[in-house]
Amino acid sequence: MGSIMKNKYLILRRITQLTILFLYFGASYYGWKILAGTLSFSKVLDTIPLTDPYALLQMLFAGTVISSNMIVGFIVVLIIYGIIGGRAFCSWVCPVNMITDLAAWVRRKTHHEKDNLIIAIKIKKFRYFFMVILLIISSLIGAAAFEFISPIGIFTRGVAFGFGFGWVWLLVIFIFDAFVLKHGWCGHICPLGATYSLIGAKSIIRVYHEKEKCTNCGECLLICPENQVLAPVINKKDDYIAGIECTNCGRCIEVCNDDALKFTLRYLIKQKGENNEKTTN
Repeated sequence: MGSIMKNKYLILRRITQLTILFLYFGASYYGWKILAGTLSFSKVLDTIPLTDPYALLQMLFAGTVISSNMIVGFIVVLIIYGIIGGRAFCSWVCPVNMITDLAAWVRRKTHHEKDNLIIAIKIKKFRYFFMVILLIISSLIGAAAFEFISPIGIFTRGVAFGFGFGWVWLLVIFIFDAFVLKHGWCGHICPLGATYSLIGAKSIIRVYHEKEKCTNCGECLLICPENQVLAPVINKKDDYIAGIECTNCGRCIEVCNDDALKFTLRYLIKQKGENNEKTTN
């Protein structure tokens, strides 16, 4: 029971990811209407549309006609991830996260997981350039460029219709993450991660750090797939994790034996800070 509680966010993320895939499978093979489509465009209960913002942007750049349903789905997704944190998509919804988390585990077990943080930060900026580059390519070829290589699309379509040779690309990503670059795909390349980072820049749900409880053990920095967001705060001050690349995965909370990290709401943090300031004055 203790192990389950210790890994509760990891378990909940896997349940969420597998449930979404199961519902897509059910929609394809049995005609279920709970969640049908792919992660690029879905419908909930055959009524509420959900549109991947980056897929819509690519279509706009490609000159594709956009339906009203897609626009509504785009707005719904913006609202949802604008509130809970854009990159929660990456850790709680995206099925490729299961592959990259496994690769990260392999790196830890084989003891070659460390990267130079300064170099990693510089490389991480590449995903934003890649996001723009693919939009430009989409406009040149008249089609959504990322959809041709998206492992997310390959994974969800594979569950619904069969993988074919798509599994090879997923294997390449696993090997790249496990043996070439730590958190290589999600943390440095994926343009969808870059898009959701921007969407969740002002999100309400955040991880909060309490300096008094922190012993600076560094466990959170080792487990975090985007540890550059923790570096400015850990063992330095009481504050929420402000970095837009934070995936709200909860792994830092799980490995913190000091209970110095927890989920909270941004406005409560601000209110607490204002109250402390008044008390001091």
